[in-house]
Amino acid sequence: MSLNLFAGISVTDLATAQGWYTRLFGAAPSFFPNDVEAVWELAENRFVYIEQRPEHAGHTLNTLIVDDLDATVVGITERGLTPSSTETYDNGVRKITYTDADGNETGFGGLPA
Repeated sequence: MSLNLFAGISVTDLATAQGWYTRLFGAAPSFFPNDVEAVWELAENRFVYIEQRPEHAGHTLNTLIVDDLDATVVGITERGLTPSSTETYDNGVRKITYTDADGNETGFGGLPA
């Protein structure tokens, strides 16, 4: 099975959210399909987009599994964001969650280095 992903996050203000997600993902958006969306390609055929939809903002929960969680967190910290929570599960997997201004949560998970 081939897997592609196009995950959406509703935000109140596109410009504010674009700046925050640029710091979170470490890159500017890959493209803008229209005036109310910005899209990041995080890996081949795996996209996350923000869309200005104030009436739906603040309800998204996403977790991205990464190869090197420590390096990912260091990069995000260097770009000025602080985790809203940190969890370690019984099997050693860790999850570091960041929360945008609307309350949407994006977690990064992985095994310790």
